[in-house]
Amino acid sequence: MGTVSPQDTWTYALRVPHDPRAARVARMTVRSVLESHGRPEILDAVELLTSELVTNTYLHTGGPASLRLTALKDGRLRVGVWDSSPRVPAPFAGPPWDRAPLAPLDAGGGRGLGLVQEYADCWGGWSLSEGTLADRRAGKLLWFEVGG
Repeated sequence: MGTVSPQDTWTYALRVPHDPRAARVARMTVRSVLESHGRPEILDAVELLTSELVTNTYLHTGGPASLRLTALKDGRLRVGVWDSSPRVPAPFAGPPWDRAPLAPLDAGGGRGLGLVQEYADCWGGWSLSEGTLADRRAGKLLWFEVGG
């Protein structure tokens, strides 16, 4: 006996190589999936925030990453990005009032996590490591939700 998911729920997963083109591949995937499911109202925000998280995996880790898009029953979309680093940055590391520091106006980067704070309805993250050297390779998962 198989199970059937309601038509308004679905999941897509993508392994993302450690490559400077990874964010572009992630954006193209998000655009294709959301257009095929008729979700243009969240496309810009999801594309931007996904690109920011995938860019961070390339800039701050040495390994591959994974992207997962999940449509939830209430109309929200959850986007999760896994990478090989166990370090969970603010604002994902703490309570909702834990804010990413603002980047200086003349900085060339450092605004991505602030964008997540502004455009996502909610977000979170956790380290998948237990503290041993072998466990540190388990990495972390950061996620955000929009829509609904």
